[in-house]
Amino acid sequence: MTSLWLARAGRANTDPYPAGEHVDTIVVGAGITGLTTALMLCRSGMRVAVLEARQIGAAATGNTSAKLSLLQGDVLGSIRHHMNDSVLRAYVDGNLAARRWLLDYLDVRSVEVQHRDAYTFATTDDGLVLLDAELAAARAAGLSVERDDDTELPFPVRGALRLRNQAQFDPMDVLLALADDVRAAGGLVVEGERVVAVDAGNPATVSTASGPMTADAIVLATGAPILERGLYFAKTEVRRSYVVALLVPGGPDAIPRGMYLSIERPTHSLRTAPDPGGELLLVGGNGHPTGRVESERAYVDALAQWGIDAFPGAVETQRWSAQDYRAANLVPFVGWLPRGRGRVYLATGYNKWGMTNGVAAALSLTADLTGQTLDWARELHHRRTHPADLVAGIAMNAKVGTTMTKTWVAAETTAPDIAEEMSPPAEGTGHVGHAGRHPIAVSTVGSRTCALSAVCTHLGGIVHWNDAELSWDCPLHGSRFAPDGDVLEGPATESLRQA
Repeated sequence: MTSLWLARAGRANTDPYPAGEHVDTIVVGAGITGLTTALMLCRSGMRVAVLEARQIGAAATGNTSAKLSLLQGDVLGSIRHHMNDSVLRAYVDGNLAARRWLLDYLDVRSVEVQHRDAYTFATTDDGLVLLDAELAAARAAGLSVERDDDTELPFPVRGALRLRNQAQFDPMDVLLALADDVRAAGGLVVEGERVVAVDAGNPATVSTASGPMTADAIVLATGAPILERGLYFAKTEVRRSYVVALLVPGGPDAIPRGMYLSIERPTHSLRTAPDPGGELLLVGGNGHPTGRVESERAYVDALAQWGIDAFPGAVETQRWSAQDYRAANLVPFVGWLPRGRGRVYLATGYNKWGMTNGVAAALSLTADLTGQTLDWARELHHRRTHPADLVAGIAMNAKVGTTMTKTWVAAETTAPDIAEEMSPPAEGTGHVGHAGRHPIAVSTVGSRTCALSAVCTHLGGIVHWNDAELSWDCPLHGSRFAPDGDVLEGPATESLRQA
């Protein structure tokens, strides 16, 4: 499952890893947050090195639906419910600043952008209630959102909101432009170097398989922070969602021009994408907690069927998925990492809106590192934890605890004994068994059968076979591993051990 964007993208040049060198700032992660932060810091005169474990855009940014929009489903109404209007306005101000910065940058760099109106729509009475709350929150935050029930959608809706002149693009075009400009400004972008440890001493140090590097500051722009300080992996819910590309008969005239998102769950998202074979319709949504469903393939199949039912005759050309993290109060965590001695920073919890929140995080982090003050960032830094946030956090971690218990019990009792399981799993499948009391994960992909420890190297969860992406996913905090055990994403930094 390779995204449309990654399949099209050219390859960037990678810099050699400067083992033993010292720079002003090390940025871990080459997604939208990491590369934007790196460029801003380079432009301020800093020497910056970006370290990416896989390739540029390999995780969330290269798999996003890439909507640059301030109309974000029910996010604004939910923030207003959890927090207050000052935090809501700060969130919107940060997103507006991010949108301005990114559009200005893309204009200067001549990166293709399609300007579109954004819509949030409801198809049920319950959805209308959420729609009204979202409209009130948007207006309280100063956004020119309007009620407009006359949509282009080929199915009936009960109501819709509209925000004019938002944007969409190919996110890999953005990342590759940023990487080129980081290098042009004197920075380094190193691919294939996984950071496995961070020391917040003076100077701060990162360690990879190729050796250590030091810096005055380290920015963790890795989706889920790879350090346990602050327990941010426990303060966010990790979810996977899907995108299916469809070629629609009669397109592009038969495809809605706006960017659409349902306010009900499961969410359904629509946007167009230029394509040499005719403009494509991208259908997104059907999200679920990572590693906690019986079949991921069933979720993406259902999403594809929804799109084909809505647009009869449509033909699927591509499907992919992405992972993101949602804070309990929907406001991202950005700033100093606790016990990081003022030298380690993080950004996480974008709730699938990384094109705005990722750039807002970069603006905030750059201000922190260069001694500037942003009013909206200061308000978000000092937001209070409300009872609703505590309840949501407790609920998220109760699910983690329950999942931990259930999966260990299943692995030790109901799973097959690997010693007695003579035949390997069928091609493209995997299962968890046990050898004695130790859980074992066995899969066959590309005619190669691998037997690994089924215990996640982050905090000891039992991994689950993802039948859509042919990966081992941890249901606790979203660490993901390739069939041979290599880390794909998440807070884990060590591969699954060979059985």
